[in-house]
Amino acid sequence: MTELLQQLINALALGAIYALIALGYTMVYGVLRFINFAHSDVFMVGAFAGYFLARPLGSGSVLSGVLVLLGAMVICALLGVIIEKLAYRPLRGRSTLTVLITAIGVSLLLQNLGQHVFGANPRSFPALFPVHQFHLGELVVSSAQLMVFAVAIVLLFLLRHIVLHTRTGIAMRALSFNPVAASLVGVNNDRVISFTFALGSALAAAGGILYASNYPSIDPLMGTLPGMKAFVAAVLGGIGNIAGAAVGGLVLGLVETTVVALGGSTYRDAVAFAVLILILLLRPEGLLGRRIAEKV
Repeated sequence: MTELLQQLINALALGAIYALIALGYTMVYGVLRFINFAHSDVFMVGAFAGYFLARPLGSGSVLSGVLVLLGAMVICALLGVIIEKLAYRPLRGRSTLTVLITAIGVSLLLQNLGQHVFGANPRSFPALFPVHQFHLGELVVSSAQLMVFAVAIVLLFLLRHIVLHTRTGIAMRALSFNPVAASLVGVNNDRVISFTFALGSALAAAGGILYASNYPSIDPLMGTLPGMKAFVAAVLGGIGNIAGAAVGGLVLGLVETTVVALGGSTYRDAVAFAVLILILLLRPEGLLGRRIAEKV
């Protein structure tokens, strides 16, 4: 029983990180109907931003850790706005394939810039928050896992409040439903889209900080695999559905942890992408998505 609970805690911690990254994918898709493949590299930039901010702001205390987290989120939010304005805004109205190729190009650009600026060698990520081990009988819970739960829950509820209970959130939903009608009733589409990228990128930064805190080694290519798995989580939950992204992340974390517990750690990545294939074959709209009939 203790071993099962330990696996569940590990799965929730990993799934919460996937959920934060997946939310960025699903928000951009919900508004613009395309996948921002550069999102995984914004996740990497967030981790490096935390690494360099920890030097002047310090690490090892709750206050310094929160300041580093917020600073990295602001940096990545600005990066998201710049990417949208320079790379994606000029392509609005173009084919989906053109935008997807551009997104891949932006991803490769960030990876190569990261290797040029930060160097290709892995760096050891500092312990931003106090490190403790809590023993509940044979069950062990680390302070890093508790921080993942706390930050993920706070950000998820904050995002839900923004989307459902603010004027900007209403504008985002209107733009998602019908961009032309939204602009006719006074919605500034450019501003709303920039805000969406900023919000999604900030969540990616939070995911990068939490991931690096639990797996303390960072490098310019670190975002590739977690980003792809977060995309799987977004599709699993229902791409474009915020609650679905959270559920998909938790389910994927549980699947991966179970595979590792059964002795199949070598196949954990393969199983994650097998889940993507299965969900596309059996329920392409995702667990919480709705099937939409298209007229032809």
